[in-house]
Amino acid sequence: MTDCEQSLHGDMVSELHDSAAAGDAARLKALLRRSPSLLNAAAGNGWTALMYGARNGHLEVVQALLQAGCDRSIINKSRQTALDIAKFWGYKHIANLLANVKGDGKPSFLSNDVKEYENYFGMTLLDRRSDKRTDSKWLSKKQSHPDTVYILFSNLSPLVTVGGGRESSQQPEVKLCRLYHRDVEQYINQTEECTLIFLGVELQFDVNLMVACHGRVLQEDEEDGLVAWFALSIDSVSAEKFKQKHEGCYFLHPPMPALLQLPEKEAGVIAQARSVLAWHSRYRFCPTCGSATKIEEGGYKKTCLKEDCPSLQGVHNTSYPRVDPVVIMQVIHPDGNHCLLGRQKRFPPGMFTCLAGFIEPGETIEDAVRREVEEEAGIKVSHVQYVSCQPWPMPSSLMIGCLAFAVSTEIKVDKNEIEDARWFTREQVVEVLIKGNQRSFFVPPSRAIAHQLIKHWIGMNANL
Repeated sequence: MTDCEQSLHGDMVSELHDSAAAGDAARLKALLRRSPSLLNAAAGNGWTALMYGARNGHLEVVQALLQAGCDRSIINKSRQTALDIAKFWGYKHIANLLANVKGDGKPSFLSNDVKEYENYFGMTLLDRRSDKRTDSKWLSKKQSHPDTVYILFSNLSPLVTVGGGRESSQQPEVKLCRLYHRDVEQYINQTEECTLIFLGVELQFDVNLMVACHGRVLQEDEEDGLVAWFALSIDSVSAEKFKQKHEGCYFLHPPMPALLQLPEKEAGVIAQARSVLAWHSRYRFCPTCGSATKIEEGGYKKTCLKEDCPSLQGVHNTSYPRVDPVVIMQVIHPDGNHCLLGRQKRFPPGMFTCLAGFIEPGETIEDAVRREVEEEAGIKVSHVQYVSCQPWPMPSSLMIGCLAFAVSTEIKVDKNEIEDARWFTREQVVEVLIKGNQRSFFVPPSRAIAHQLIKHWIGMNANL
């Protein structure tokens, strides 16, 4: 190929890549009709048109390239495929498409193999079935149903038991005590001392299995085949008496780190139950006028008993359980190979973690990230990328995990906010996170979203 031909070829490759990056599917198709050999052509950095389309979230471009038979397995010079790039930038619909191309090269548009991040406290055994919360007749029947499951709380601590590990060498497993109506019947009507919350129904329940297990025929009121779950909070005196009658059961506390011992899906149930019960314990009276309230909608609404209270007019967030949004961010150095971690005085010696802070009223997630990082560490942030979130039932927060790309590097710690903040190299973090070398510092456990954000950064390449 002559110099002139090479230059022309390079210009055509650049034009194709520009079309893919800009989402101009019509121009891209026209270029490929004219020069089909450009389909898998790579730029100097190893990127193909498919990668540029995936990077910028252009579904129509990706579809056109796949239908033309492009090679989705090509790896660029940073060792990433188009699928890796789509996953990183959060384009799940494109990642699904790239992950599910059939052998004939045609995409399977209905597949859903690329899963969202799942953090501890975020998985559950239950379908919440919020539509049932206003069906008082259905709830009443389910409360007394022999298959309904109750989980018991005292002072926001769940009743648990300890079973053997899956293998003899493993630590005993902490699990929820699953109680039934006969176990808790005496407490349910003690409205002054207990709080009852409908949690939902078991997922993937098999009616035939229930019939086989209990050896009986389903009654008319059981035709839906749904096993309901409730959370019941009782006072300390009743809890102590209950515990004495049920050997092997105890109330799990303090919440941290004790709640991190539960199986993942049971932890999700606890996150739901504990957060709603915490709201009830803190809002015993109407926040608007101070009058007494009554519990409605399966525990998800409080209604003031004073007839002329303003909270009875329109929708008021004081009537429903609150969730406090918190941003937690992995701050990345401009060079891509350092991350910013900080610590508070109350942390165990040597522990560093991601910076975090509450979102203020009228503030976006992105602005909250930028504000908190600058307030706590004096670092300015530009681009903010959402990664995943984690319910945090202490008492009821939602941790919104993000990557934050720094544009400054000089740290100025606000001692009123945190004790220390430092840039750590990728190698230092790998030593701690992957190799387990915690002599110089350590990070939160794997069930905390901070750990997962740090791990996510380790798996990234600075050139993504």
